[in-house]
Amino acid sequence: MPRFLLIETSTAICSVSLSDGIQIIARRQASQAKAHASLLAVFIDQILDQCGMEVKDCAAIAVSGGPGSYTGLRVGVSTAKGLCFGASLPLIHVSSLELIAQLYLDGDPQSAPHRIYPMIDARRMEVYTAPYSVKDEGPLGRTVLQEGPVQAVNVTGESFMEDLARGPIVFAGDGAPKCRNTITHPNAIFADVLSHADGMAHAALKAYTEKNFVDLAYYTPFYLKEFTAIRPKTKL
Repeated sequence: MPRFLLIETSTAICSVSLSDGIQIIARRQASQAKAHASLLAVFIDQILDQCGMEVKDCAAIAVSGGPGSYTGLRVGVSTAKGLCFGASLPLIHVSSLELIAQLYLDGDPQSAPHRIYPMIDARRMEVYTAPYSVKDEGPLGRTVLQEGPVQAVNVTGESFMEDLARGPIVFAGDGAPKCRNTITHPNAIFADVLSHADGMAHAALKAYTEKNFVDLAYYTPFYLKEFTAIRPKTKL
């Protein structure tokens, strides 16, 4: 099976995995604040060394392309593009929300919710999210399918009520915990699932099989919202 280097830096967690098809054979992760730039290259070197490989031995590199942390996405995408340019490898984009939904499904393969809403924490009560359904992809097993647009949602007690009325809804990702006391519908299920590169393997293999690669020269992350600088509270 083709091997893929999987890079995920869209949240506070920096993670790298190596997959053989959809099977994860090596992984590294850390949740140190603002450490993506210093840890990412180290994790990649460690994983390749562990598996006795070089970058050129991979079939492709997959990167989580947003939405998420502006700085984290820039670090992940720039690193992935540099590796692809140097080793003449194709680059695969994976939605940062899709990988969270897939991680939930991989962890509970018998689950059959009406929808999965992966959530990436934005500010205050805002999250980045999109609805996903469960799909049987045959050789790929059970995967997730995006059913609506990615949005920045300001969560209130009325959010997601239409879907919740239709059946169980799973909320996962680092944006979900802050919504637990606001979304109180009995069909709301909150899963303890955080972003990790492991969740990219299904999407990477599917994209590789379909030759769905991004243009290395022009590819940029999907930020969803413009970057906003915050003034420090203390003057230097």
